Amino acid sequence: MKITLPDNTIREYPDGTTGMEIAKSISEGLARNAVGIIVNGKTYDLSRKINENAYIRILTFDDEEGKEIFWHSSAHLMAEAVSKLFPGAKFGVGPSIENGFYYDIDLGDRKITIEDLPKIEQKMAELAKRSADYERIEIAWDEAVEFWKKAGDEYKLELLEGLKEDGITFYKQGNFIDLCRGTHIPNTSMIKAIKLYSIAGAYWKGDSNRKMMTRIYGITFPKKAMLDEWLHQREEAEKRDHRKLGKELELFMITPMIGGGLPVWLPKGAFIRRKLEAFIKEELVKRGYVEVITPHIGNLELYKTSGHYPYYADSQFAPIKVEEEEYMLKPMNCPHHHQIYLLKPRSYRELPLRLAEFGTVYRYEQSGELNGLSRVRGFTQDDAHIYCTEEQLKDEIRSCIELTQLVFKTFGMNVTTRLSFRDETSSKYAGDTSLWEKAERELREVADEMGLDYFIGVGEASFYGPKVDFIVKDTIGRKWQLGTVQVDYVMPERFNLEYTGADNSKHRPVIIHRAPFGSMERFFSILIEHYAGNFPFWLCPTQVSVLPIGQNQYEYAEELTSKLKEFGFRAVADVRSEKISRKIAESEQQKIPFALIIGQKEIENNTVSVRVHGIGDIGAKTIEEIVEIFNKLDVPGAKIDDIIKK
Repeated sequence: MKITLPDNTIREYPDGTTGMEIAKSISEGLARNAVGIIVNGKTYDLSRKINENAYIRILTFDDEEGKEIFWHSSAHLMAEAVSKLFPGAKFGVGPSIENGFYYDIDLGDRKITIEDLPKIEQKMAELAKRSADYERIEIAWDEAVEFWKKAGDEYKLELLEGLKEDGITFYKQGNFIDLCRGTHIPNTSMIKAIKLYSIAGAYWKGDSNRKMMTRIYGITFPKKAMLDEWLHQREEAEKRDHRKLGKELELFMITPMIGGGLPVWLPKGAFIRRKLEAFIKEELVKRGYVEVITPHIGNLELYKTSGHYPYYADSQFAPIKVEEEEYMLKPMNCPHHHQIYLLKPRSYRELPLRLAEFGTVYRYEQSGELNGLSRVRGFTQDDAHIYCTEEQLKDEIRSCIELTQLVFKTFGMNVTTRLSFRDETSSKYAGDTSLWEKAERELREVADEMGLDYFIGVGEASFYGPKVDFIVKDTIGRKWQLGTVQVDYVMPERFNLEYTGADNSKHRPVIIHRAPFGSMERFFSILIEHYAGNFPFWLCPTQVSVLPIGQNQYEYAEELTSKLKEFGFRAVADVRSEKISRKIAESEQQKIPFALIIGQKEIENNTVSVRVHGIGDIGAKTIEEIVEIFNKLDVPGAKIDDIIKK
């Protein structure tokens, strides 16, 4: 059989060669670190035989897919450790997650507490050292049912009910057996460093009417140094937590009286949001967008036509009965924009038509999944939909990518680009296969022409089209999918969108869905943590605090504050009868970029003593020098460090 490697070289191997054997033929080092293999887009255990020509990629822990395999395997190891320490424990599901894994466990009347976690960690480490292979076992459905009946695990039996049409597989390491599709690492000895970091309650299958199980969260690594680094990042993350800083800096609030996942932007947070919106709107005007506003609800038929209902029914709020019709809280802006396109006949001369909206949408998230601003039920997208001809498509894609790159460059964010394509084996995608192939080809061509450093995510496409996703890596190493550019040949068909071409015939436009920020809420949560609340000068609600040392300087402080406001800067004078040390400390706590300290000496010299947040005292400056510094900083992308050094 012919095996094509990621660099497009082709090697021949006998039918039945395993992934591990291929890895060894490439290098012993790769074989030692390999955790799995992707074969024609599907993830395999390294022990599985390959019997066809295939495109393959050997996975290590450095790959995202490799981490998923490693952490899912670790979930099995944790379950084994729990079963040893707590005989009779029953197990629900144990997937990998963004930072490690969890397993939902039913311990009956017993409880696992945070004090038990080190004991479970120790048992996991002991079991890992046995060097037990993860063995894949194919089994008939009725035999699997009989096995779990004897084990007395009703959770596995319920899972089996949904797998009657699928091939059933067990995985075994040592004497521990679990129901699982895989994939798994070759051997438990690869797990060198273990940390169980949290316990929570979780309803079985997320249903509040079902049993409350114990969910244990953990993370593992193939090297202890990796765990040490992760623990440091976690400590840093706690300092930067946007929920903590959002409260301390009075940026936003979430209260049960309004509802979980429904954030309220407080004055300071609202100011920053409006500045972000203004930044994007200025760019949209340059690029020929027109702004629209659509309602917060829509007729259910609209979303049936688009396919968002019932496709996303589980993540949408239930329909609302109004007289003889049903309505929904808007889950997406795009169907509303398509109706604007249909307002009148369109000519090729009107295209591209670029409709932009800061549109608020609503998604149903279970309460256990809500997380500050990063996971909410109501959020605003910086949405736009571009209706263009096929000839215009590539230029419009390029422009959208450039706009998104500008956003992340302005905020100094580390971005990885993913081309999110469909999984050819899945039936979830709408539309004609040839149009999907065309859209994917066009996205790849633009990415190559722009010299983008990208990777391909098979199965990550939307149900209506492939996309370019921008994955932001924050300052503590976590990854977030934010901006997106999607190509859509499906919705023009569903909504019968047309334009009259130069040949006087009817044609279908192509739609680009794009959102550089993604959602204002998630972007803001990442921005808070990215800057640790130390926002750049141009974004800060308060840019400068004027701090008189005593009453004799109050009048001068008020005059200076008024003068700074006249220049367009956001300044406040602290004329409370507090010690200057207290005023400076509070200015620092509020993360105000500049504090201008005024004593009698400063008044006599017509200067101010300048303190920069996070840097300290930079000496005396004249008002003219301060205004010059502020003017240089009051633009997107400017950095205090760079200006001060100059």
